[in-house]
Formats: sequence, C-alpha cells, structure tokens
Amino acid sequence: MGHDGAMTQARAGMLLVATPALLDPNFADTVVLLLDVDDQGALGVVLNRPSGVPVAEILEGWDELVAEPEVFFQGGPVSTQGALAVATLRAEDDVPVGFRAVEGRLGLVDLDTPLELLEGSLEGLRIFAGYAGWGAEQLVGEIEEGSWYVVPSQVADVFRLDPTDLWRDVMRRQPGELAWHSTRPIDPDLN
Repeated sequence: MGHDGAMTQARAGMLLVATPALLDPNFADTVVLLLDVDDQGALGVVLNRPSGVPVAEILEGWDELVAEPEVFFQGGPVSTQGALAVATLRAEDDVPVGFRAVEGRLGLVDLDTPLELLEGSLEGLRIFAGYAGWGAEQLVGEIEEGSWYVVPSQVADVFRLDPTDLWRDVMRRQPGELAWHSTRPIDPDLN
C-alpha cells in the first residue's frame, strides 16, 4: 500500500478541514478535531456546529465547567444520543481522575466522573453530542480524493465562544496555497 503520508499526517490532535469539494451535508464546511486514529479507523468531533441545547438541561452541574456558550455541540452523525467531553488541562502534570490524554494537554473526560474531582484541573471543556467515525481505509480515501485538508490544531480552536469563522481562521493561518482558500466565498453565486 503506497502511503503518501495521508494517514500518518491524520493523527489524534490534528484537524480535518472540509474542502470545498466535500458536499456531504453532515460535513460541509466543518472543522473536525481528530481524537483517535489507528489501524481500525478514526474518530473525531465537529468543532463548529453548536446546538441550541443547554448542557444544564441534560447534564446537571456540567454547565459550571463547560466553556461558553454552555450548549452541546453537534459532534457528528454517529451516536447522537451519546456525549463526548473534550477538555484541556491547566497543567500537563495535573491529570485528574477520568481524563484520558489525546495529545499534549488535550484529552477526553469521562462524563461519569464526579465534578469535584475535575474542578480546578481543566482549562477548557466542551461537550459534543455524537461523533464522526471512519473505517480504516475510509479516511485515507477521503483525504486522498481531496475532501479534507489535514492541519495542526490549536487549543483555542476547540473552545471558541463563536465558532462561525473557525473554518476560515484555521485556513488563513496555514502556509502557502492553503491560506489562499480561506478567502473563497462560501457561496460562489454571491461573487
């Protein structure tokens, strides 16, 4: 199998940024944070689709810990009744119970963890309903066919107050030709 680095590049902690060629409504104009990538496939959450559902309505007390806006974000089309909590530690050496590292200070928090064990340890927390999943070859194929740009993430990408411009901002900071794509009008007819 000829590896052109598509999958090695797509590793946990990286972002998948939907290219203009990606028309699937589940993922058009999305920015996805990869949380798990191995031989079995990949798993991530969409960062730029806040829902209208307040966290407090479903997970009492967790609204105290989540970054604003205190709503669930639509993580993706899989298991939308389930929730994934993505968090950043204040310090890499202060790892609370229930935290599983993904990359550096970024990780996943078990939502069964008592809140008081997490307080003070987390810098940011966001809860996603559902996730995006790919089979082993599926993501490689989608990257190779030009559906996704694979770029480094920044902690701030995950916890933005308003993720409306996340796609454009992530593209804009990329080197060279990729940044040029950030100026495309979302709808070519508006040009």
